[in-house]
This record gives sequence, structure tokens and C-alpha cells, in this order.
Amino acid sequence: MKAILALADGTIFEGESFGAPGETVGEIVFNTSMTGYQEILTDPSYNGQIVTMTYPLIGNYGWNKFDTESVKPQVEGFIVREYSNYHSNWRSEGSLGDYLTMHGIVGIQGIDTRALTKRLRINGVMEGTISTDNLRPEPLVRKARNFGGMGGRDLVKKVTCTSTYQWEEPAQKKHRVVAIDFGIKHNILRMLQKHHCELLVVPAKTSADEILANDPDGIFLSNGPGDPDAIDYGVQTIRGLIGKKPIFGICLGHQLMSLAIGAKTFKLKFGHRGSNHPVQHLDTKQIEITSQNHGFCVDIDSLPNSATITHINLNDQTLEGIELTDSPTFSVQYHPEASPGPHDASYLFQKFSDLMSEDDELDN
Repeated sequence: MKAILALADGTIFEGESFGAPGETVGEIVFNTSMTGYQEILTDPSYNGQIVTMTYPLIGNYGWNKFDTESVKPQVEGFIVREYSNYHSNWRSEGSLGDYLTMHGIVGIQGIDTRALTKRLRINGVMEGTISTDNLRPEPLVRKARNFGGMGGRDLVKKVTCTSTYQWEEPAQKKHRVVAIDFGIKHNILRMLQKHHCELLVVPAKTSADEILANDPDGIFLSNGPGDPDAIDYGVQTIRGLIGKKPIFGICLGHQLMSLAIGAKTFKLKFGHRGSNHPVQHLDTKQIEITSQNHGFCVDIDSLPNSATITHINLNDQTLEGIELTDSPTFSVQYHPEASPGPHDASYLFQKFSDLMSEDDELDN
């Protein structure tokens, strides 16, 4: 079946459909990971976005129930150079195309993803429409232009849990953690569980008083989609939590924590998405290869004196991590849980555990 990708600037790519038939619109972004497409598809941070994979062959190991980062795919659409209908892996439960069809996700293959990625790098991410229903370019371009972009959009409300729930208990309980779900990935919860954390996951609009009423040893701020400036309720909650308990934030959680202490955020030209981004840990001077997925960033020049810069992106010198000088609070822009991606930054979960242990000792 034929499919068309129409960009808001009028560029048209013709290809073939795989996945569900239909039409979808969203912000077109690209991811440079060579593997991990299922984790990417199911990452709630991609809500509102159509993801382009720069690696040319996608789908060769199918899909399985173990590699999901949420209950379903979260992307608005999927773009690849070449889709592999033949899949081979001992855990595979079916083809990637069948997986997308099952969840109503429109995909397009057979387009020049190098040309598309170059256009996004030069001009910045832009809105686009994929359609198998309407193959006339003009109305598809109009729909892309009318999408409105990601700025000012609260997408957290679309991906956060609707009620509080308990994650699987660790074999040995050491800490009780409340995780605020702005669009949390499952492997973050698995990593916290691995570090002996009993986890209570709460919706994004849970107040600071409600969170503290659970008497946690620490508070985790999750990743999530959209513009951090639109999540004013999250900023207000975090402002009421800083200094009360140890806090660890990732990605959107890092941005919201930065806003809570008075910093500002801005939209990157084409974002950081992939599993090969070099970040320097300023204390040790070590280079970490990291997994990233974000289109917004904290303005490094807007940080208050209470924040110390801990990590810097070596590609563009943007902010990747901070810690506060007046409370046991830290955050990173990248994804140390590494699904997909390298494990260079997994030590941050141990750091969070150590902060909670130190806080417990002070209380006693």
C-alpha cells in the first residue's frame, strides 16, 4: 500500500505503508539508535511525535512483551528506510508491522531517511503528516502546518497514570520511594527496584502534601513528553518537595526541577535522541555515552547559585545534569536507565540510594 509523508515546509516523501493504515500528524524527529526500536516506540516521552530512525534496517528482530517501556506504543507514527518483514529472535512474538497494526500506529518505509534527517538538522524539527488514505500532497501539508507544534502543550496529562499504584516489590526493601509519573519508563522503575526501592507511583498532579503523607525516603521525578513550561502543576509540586526529602529527576523531571528553582527552558533546534550522545561528568572528567530523548533543554545561564553543574553535553555544550547545594537533590537530562542504550550512567541510581541512606542516618 502506498503512503505519503508531507512536511509543513511542503516537502513530500513517497513510500510504502507498514503498520496500521490511516493518517497521523505530529512533530517529526529523528533517533540515531541502531537498536532498541521497541523501547523507542513505547517511550511516553515520544507522545505527539513521529519518529524517524536513522539506522536503515528496522524490524529484523520483531517485537516481544519484555522490551516495552509502557503499556503500548506512544509515538504518533514511525518512519524507516527499510522495514524487515522477516524477523528472527528467540524472544520474538511477531513482526514489527503486526505490532504497529495491533496498536493502530501508522508507519511508512522506503523513503530517503538520510535526506529527511538532513532537512531536520538544517531547518529544525517540523510538523508532518503520514497518510495511506489521502495521497494528495496539498491537504496533507496543510494538516501538518495546522498541527501547532509542541510549544505550550501539556502532553503529560495524556501519558500519566490515572491512579496511584505500587510497582513490583524488591527482593529486599531498603528505601520507600514515591515516583511522580510524568510519563515514566518501566526500566526506570526496574532500576530503582534493583536498588532495593519499594515504589509507589503517583499521577502527575499529585500535590506535595499528598506525596509527603506517604512518608517516603526519597522522591523520583520521571521523564515525560511535551513542553516543561506547560507543566506548571508539576513545578509547583516539586517546589514544595525540595529540601524535604532526597530527590532524583530524569529528563522532563530534570527540566521541571530546574524550573522549580528559578531556571528557564528553551526548545532545541532538532533535539537529542539516540543512544550515542557523549556527556562529560565534570567531577571525574569521565565521558559517558548516554541514551537521550528530549526536545527541550534547561538554559545553563539561567541556573541560580543554588545549582551546581555536574554534566555537560560534549556535542553542543548544553546542560546535562545539576545538583543543589542546599538540599540532597540532583537531576540529569539524559536516560541512565538505558533502555535502549549504554549503561555508563547507571551509577546515578546508586547515588540516589546513598543519599536516602545518608538522610535516614541524619534523621536517626
